[in-house]
Amino acid sequence: MSPAKLLSHLQPLVGTVVLLAVWWLVSALNIVDPILLPSPWAAIHSFATDLFGGTLWTDFWRTIVRTSWSFALATVVAVPLGILLGASERVYRSVEFLIDFFRSTPASALFPLFLVLFGTGELSKIAVAAFGAALAILFNVAYGVINARKTRQLAARVMGASPLRVMIDVTLWESMPQTFVGMRSGISIALVIVIVAEMFIGSTDGLGQRIMNAQMIFDMPRMYAAILAAGLLGYALNLMFLFVERRLVHWAGK
Repeated sequence: MSPAKLLSHLQPLVGTVVLLAVWWLVSALNIVDPILLPSPWAAIHSFATDLFGGTLWTDFWRTIVRTSWSFALATVVAVPLGILLGASERVYRSVEFLIDFFRSTPASALFPLFLVLFGTGELSKIAVAAFGAALAILFNVAYGVINARKTRQLAARVMGASPLRVMIDVTLWESMPQTFVGMRSGISIALVIVIVAEMFIGSTDGLGQRIMNAQMIFDMPRMYAAILAAGLLGYALNLMFLFVERRLVHWAGK
């Protein structure tokens, strides 16, 4: 491998190295109280120890399960609804305010409502995360359907395709890139809401609860380890969707 290609592969790590260096420098110089900001190596050691010998993997898995259920529920509801709304721009414009209103409302502000509706169990965490993710998916699916390339739709109609065939064979495929953008945003939103819900909605496990418990007893290395686990999970989910999107929607932008 040539040096130039090696550097291009290592380039994404530059930001990580700079962050760790700044973190280590701030910790070493005691710019911040070491109790509040331990060294990065202490956090990484706590992460490795808790993951392979502690309970971090259990909390990690519980957050993955909740996020997966939330995202699956959001996708099943939002994708068909987004297609139906996008198929009629007039109908979409009539409900656009409601979609944008709830999409702009912080999900944490809706916690009391979901607690009243679903109680303090698992269902409330999954439901509020699914609600937040569904709005992002719905908006992007409808936008993709509305803005499908008119020339290809017109060409299909000229060749005698029925409106249903145009929708299935042209419009839906044209909207796929935007649909995947919405799904990628949706799963990130679901993860964020699940972690916040684990902090505040009667949870006994999950990364959010782990972060709160470590913060309350000032076990900062363990707190930063849980934050690191949450960040890695979000990054892995994003990479997974990018990989699937590039494989399935290879015609995007063409």
